[in-house]
Amino acid sequence: MKAALSDFLAYLAAEKGLSKNTLESYGRDLAGFFGFLAEKKSCPASFGREHVLDYLDRLRQKGFSTASLARNISSIRGFSGYQVLSSRRADDPAQHLETPRLWQRLPKALPLAEIKRLLEGKEGVPARFKARDIAMIELMYSSGLRVSELVSLKTIDLNLEAGFVRVTGKGSRERVVPIGGRAIRKIKHYMACCRETRLRGGYSDYVFLTSRGGPMTRQRFWQTLKFYAGLAGVSINPHALRHSFATHMLEGGADLRSLQKMLGHSDISTTQIYTKVSLERARRVYRERHPRA
Repeated sequence: MKAALSDFLAYLAAEKGLSKNTLESYGRDLAGFFGFLAEKKSCPASFGREHVLDYLDRLRQKGFSTASLARNISSIRGFSGYQVLSSRRADDPAQHLETPRLWQRLPKALPLAEIKRLLEGKEGVPARFKARDIAMIELMYSSGLRVSELVSLKTIDLNLEAGFVRVTGKGSRERVVPIGGRAIRKIKHYMACCRETRLRGGYSDYVFLTSRGGPMTRQRFWQTLKFYAGLAGVSINPHALRHSFATHMLEGGADLRSLQKMLGHSDISTTQIYTKVSLERARRVYRERHPRA
């Protein structure tokens, strides 16, 4: 089973250009499925549709979310299709599996007042950390970056004078995203006052560095963000700043195609969810403000 998984992940990396994080997700999903197959005395070359359905039912009973189930189905379907493509088996038991509807819960966007509290006046935070942290949070909200895109930014990707950043997103797809003036000023301040001292005479391609001069990790950034959210009294989830960027852009009059390009969505249907967020907010305001709602 390990060989089958390794071959599939190598195929995804070489032919599909998937990122390291996406490959790790596929690996985790399929490792779980292969463990289930081993329990059932089956294997990647002989499992049937009933094995897939039984496995998904187990995940549901364990309380897996709709998004997690959809990701597992995508992983199994991709692997099953690859088995046929590489002539390891003639049938594809996962070919017609339907993915459950995603986005049953709309992404949460922070109100502008909470964004301001998150970014302003953090008393008691050491200046050497505050400059980096605020620059990262400002940039994420300013340009709608994913966390993985934010922490992997390199100095060569920044063009602060022209006001844009080059981002390598999912599937190794590159895009160019504008940066707001506030974020530019915060990044310049961090680069001037703090970044070089962390290198201690060394060198790094990465923009945002830890105290040891290495690149930030996703986990470390989220710990940092939660710390600042606590200081500001803001409730935040892992993608709140990206969701806030998209929602506030739409509310400000941005068109879907432009927003799709900035977010790096391959399918505009993914971007369209934010129109529902804006509609839900409009309905809530109507119910709260209209005297006969």
